[in-house]
This record gives sequence, C-alpha cells and structure tokens, in this order.
Amino acid sequence: MTTDNFASIFTTDTLLKLFPKDRADEFFDALFGDASEGAFDIALGFRGMEQGKLVMELLLTERPGHCLACNLTQGLPTVFSRHPIININGLVKEIDELLGDEYNCPEWSLGYTEQRGSSLHVIPIKIDVVRN
Repeated sequence: MTTDNFASIFTTDTLLKLFPKDRADEFFDALFGDASEGAFDIALGFRGMEQGKLVMELLLTERPGHCLACNLTQGLPTVFSRHPIININGLVKEIDELLGDEYNCPEWSLGYTEQRGSSLHVIPIKIDVVRN
C-alpha cells in the first residue's frame, strides 16, 4: 500500500473518529482533576509511510494562555504509550481494522517528541503494516 492509498483512508473525519477532540480534556481531567489545567490539545494526524512503517502523529497544540514547553512534552511518549485514555493499543487496533483483511498491524512504537514550533509539538506513532 502506498502513502496515497493510506491518505484516502485517513481523512480528517476518520482521524477525528479515531481520536476525538475531547480525549485531551479526558486525559487532563484524569491527570489533574480539571481539564482546563491542560497545556495543550491533542489531535491525530497522518504523516505517511517512512521506512516501511505507517506513521501517524499525535499533534500537541498549545492552548491559549498556556505554555507548551519542551520539558513538558519530552517525557510524553512514555506516558502516552501506557495511558488508558490515550489508548495507543486501541488506536492501532482500530487502524488495523480500517486496513481490512489484506493487512495487519502487529507492532507499534512511539517516537521522540518533535518540536515543530513554539506552539506545536508532535509525537510520531510508527506502525508496522504487514500484508497477510
């Protein structure tokens, strides 16, 4: 499957269904007891294929009046990999289902936090895609 094929699957609507907007609020409510304490919103993005892996992105966008500091986001891949609200395992299972019977996604990993600007940081989700 090519990046173009994946791009036709991972539309804006599909990405929102896979990772709803309110998930960041749920995460911060569980973490701090108040969703408004969260420094960023989280959205799911589609990057493409890199070195034979499907790469999705967790897009961390600074909320107004908060600071998205590198020291805040560098440890998040470890936290997100295990957190039940972020639920990367469930997300990858849903992606596996979207790809149909021809492919499966046996393994995934989170990359290091990438700073794309002062108000946007990205955590790549690298997913093995294997033809059945």
